[in-house]
Amino acid sequence: MTEVLIWSFLLRLTQSLIAASPFILAGLIVAGIFRRLMGRESTRRLFGNSSGRSLLQAWGLGMLLPICSLGVIPVIRELRGMGLRGGTILAFAMAAPLFNPLSVLYGLTLSEPIAILAFAFCSLIVVTGVGMVWDRLFPDSSQSEPEPPTVRAGLKRIAAIGVAAARHAGGRSALYILIGLVGVAMLGVVLPAGSLQHAVNGDNPLAPLTMTAIAVPVYATPMLAMSQLGMMFQHANSPGAAFVLLALGAGMNLGLVFWMWRQYGLRRSAAWMGLLLGVVLLLAYGVDRPLYPHAIDPADHTHAFDIYCRPFYSDAVNPGALAIEKLRRDTSPVELYPLAMLGLLLAAGLLLNLFDRTGRVERWLEATPQTEAPRRLDVVVPGPILGGVALIGLVVASIVGCYAYYPPPAEVLEEMNIVKAEALGAALADDPEQATYWIEIYDDWSRKLEVGAFLRDWKLSDYHRIKARILREQLELLEHEIEHQDREEIQQLVARVSRSQGRLRTAFIEER
Repeated sequence: MTEVLIWSFLLRLTQSLIAASPFILAGLIVAGIFRRLMGRESTRRLFGNSSGRSLLQAWGLGMLLPICSLGVIPVIRELRGMGLRGGTILAFAMAAPLFNPLSVLYGLTLSEPIAILAFAFCSLIVVTGVGMVWDRLFPDSSQSEPEPPTVRAGLKRIAAIGVAAARHAGGRSALYILIGLVGVAMLGVVLPAGSLQHAVNGDNPLAPLTMTAIAVPVYATPMLAMSQLGMMFQHANSPGAAFVLLALGAGMNLGLVFWMWRQYGLRRSAAWMGLLLGVVLLLAYGVDRPLYPHAIDPADHTHAFDIYCRPFYSDAVNPGALAIEKLRRDTSPVELYPLAMLGLLLAAGLLLNLFDRTGRVERWLEATPQTEAPRRLDVVVPGPILGGVALIGLVVASIVGCYAYYPPPAEVLEEMNIVKAEALGAALADDPEQATYWIEIYDDWSRKLEVGAFLRDWKLSDYHRIKARILREQLELLEHEIEHQDREEIQQLVARVSRSQGRLRTAFIEER
């Protein structure tokens, strides 16, 4: 049993780190841009200074930037040193992980569009309402640190951004990020395998409360949170619990809570958490019945939250080998690139923080040669303008990335044919582990098919949605029959899935 718990912890920690690495990298870059390009005054203006619109601007900026609740930690540490009010900082910290262009498009195909729009509006109420009340209760929450000297234009200014990002990656920001990762890993130890499959059923009035109890230590990327929302609506689970998962599971983690306690003290942090939980629960119960998908037959369980539970049952044999095999199988080579880049930045930050505690590197970057004459064709672009362009570039890159992440329908359908062969072949060969693995990938490709078609035509008819939904429903039935080992039903469902795939291809290629 002890071996199972140890490997469960390590597996969940590693899975979360791999999923978070691109968003953490983005957060480190944004923190460096704010510090070395934007500067204090331009950043404060971007966030509305101390005006009445600062909370709204913090929510809007958070909705655009592609960072998660772990990646936001180095950013808010920079904002704290620039003297922004605590309510504005915490509002940005809550809003940034909830939505980005990639996840919104994904969510619009997974759930009813009205639900995603309602959740976005509710998130605005949460971050602005709680931030406004908290600022009134604690108006003296801001503090300032000395602003670093400017770095002259050129390669040194670019290097200064990298140094600032590395300092965060190998410093206290890394500690807070680790605490957030440990929180979700501990859930994988405490919660038995499959223990959340019935916790958020639509007929359970305690579903939002149950989700609240586990959502703060949960870490979910914006994409994962959206996929789980889609599964909850597909199974007719509680919409209120879905909103709690988005607001707290994607928007918070234990690292953020620990940072808040260290910066604002126990009393102020408790006030923020009390206000936040109260407003989130109030809105959750407010949207629970209106957004409930009455047209869908409710399922008696869901696998959407198995990722937060123990990955192995207590009687698992050789959990170490199972964990390594699961990591190898579930991790694509593309996911290793941001992880490797994050590792390099972490190593650089550790070296800087260990061997250059006095900031000699920064002083060298800030030093301006007195004898060097400007070149005739040089154009010096002010740092705040470059910073704004860089931030806009991150947003544009995330939008452009949508077209890479969601290929054209023809390419998706080719991939689906390969995955179909693997999934159905494993089901017929009585290999439940492989079949379940490929069915999940098959389901995900069917959703990418819808988003890819929408991105290129800017419309998606109900006819195409229904065809994709039928395929997913049959895949879910197949997964259930594989669990019950009903050979006759498995064979019939394999044939149905194959026919549905053919009809889906005809719909998206010939009948668009």
